[in-house]
Amino acid sequence: MSDTQVTSARPAEEPITDANRRTETMTRLILRRFLRHRLAAASLVVLTLLTLSAALAPIIAPFDPDALSTTERLQGPSTRHWLGTDDLGRDIFSRVLYGGRISLLIGVAATAVSLLIGTVVGAVSGYFGGFIDSLLMRVVDIFLSFPSLFILIVLATVIRTNSVLRQFSGSIWPIAIVIGGLSWMALARLVRATFLSLREKEFVESARAAGASNSRIMIRHILPGSLGPIIVQGTLLVAATIITESGLSYLGFGVQPPTATWGTLLQNAQGKMQQLPLFAIAPGLMIFLTVMSINYIGDGLRDAFDPHSTR
Repeated sequence: MSDTQVTSARPAEEPITDANRRTETMTRLILRRFLRHRLAAASLVVLTLLTLSAALAPIIAPFDPDALSTTERLQGPSTRHWLGTDDLGRDIFSRVLYGGRISLLIGVAATAVSLLIGTVVGAVSGYFGGFIDSLLMRVVDIFLSFPSLFILIVLATVIRTNSVLRQFSGSIWPIAIVIGGLSWMALARLVRATFLSLREKEFVESARAAGASNSRIMIRHILPGSLGPIIVQGTLLVAATIITESGLSYLGFGVQPPTATWGTLLQNAQGKMQQLPLFAIAPGLMIFLTVMSINYIGDGLRDAFDPHSTR
């Protein structure tokens, strides 16, 4: 009796083992393809260093980013202030580190909002099709017809002038939500196309025949096949949202002083370029390195998830 039980248990374990092996093999294949993209691998190292420097700003920064000094205003680089000081005597190096924390946080938070909205809209549109698909795609077209930066500026102006909403003016989270809420349309179209191509596959039909609900089919069977394009688009969205936040802060509609972001540092550097070039070069270089690194990582991930990659 015990032999029969042991024998009957073995076949049930084999598919699980095979599935784990296939998953592990696919993960290794994706990682190997990504590492073959030398620029992507190098960019991952650069982005990791930038992220760590921002995350560890309270430990690395030699000064409080908001500490004022009337005796050390607009000083050049020195052993005490590595990148000099601004017009209020604040240490630029410390403000660049702390500014990176805010800029990266807004970029990631806004991307999370975009991924959530875009994935849900694209999945529902592509899976159900018909009237629902047409309706949601018209909504996407409406959002695409308006210039995002103009809408962001209008919303920022409304928030700053409204007595009720003014308490949220310059806060991190409303800015991230608004930027993310205006950046999901391309992802929605991408997810829709993926769901349209996968919804008629045999494994989906088998799940329907087995009585699986629509939500289960979408989440458990189709969505995993869409993760590659979603991850790639997500990396590019982080870069785009960082640029958007920096542009808003530079124009004075983003995070408000004295909170430091790379965009507000560029705004503060206006008119002081000749006297103190590092005031603008430092945050500008951080934005450039971050955005370029993320874009190259996105290229590497695209090649890694592409089964026809020649790299």
